[in-house]
Amino acid sequence: MRKLATAVVAAGLFFGGMGVAVADSEHTFVMTDPGVAFVGTYQWQPASKVPSGLHMKGELRDTSHGDGHNVYLRTRVEGYPWGRIKGVQRKNVKVDEVFFDGAVLKTKEVRLQVCRDRGSLRPDNCSPERLFSRR
Repeated sequence: MRKLATAVVAAGLFFGGMGVAVADSEHTFVMTDPGVAFVGTYQWQPASKVPSGLHMKGELRDTSHGDGHNVYLRTRVEGYPWGRIKGVQRKNVKVDEVFFDGAVLKTKEVRLQVCRDRGSLRPDNCSPERLFSRR
């Protein structure tokens, strides 16, 4: 009887752990705006991993090769200012970054936009801001 109870508890822990693994699995997403695109995956890292934040992998693409403008990925973690990951004209740039807040154990919100840098005289055009929040 004791062995059966141990087996049931072990099976419950195993399948419960599988549910947690599925909840934190990679998700694909696409962000686009005229002239720029980001295609990739994201995954929230567990609080036990340092840094615990949003792990993104993908490609930042210049989709309008003839316009002469650079592209970039705008990122903002919780209360921090906007940061940039710069792209290159007429090329795809691989992105593999973890966005996190160093002051807390578990980052809860990250905002992203893809933008086309149109120079100093004209404003940049950016995709709508996308919020990634941990449940």
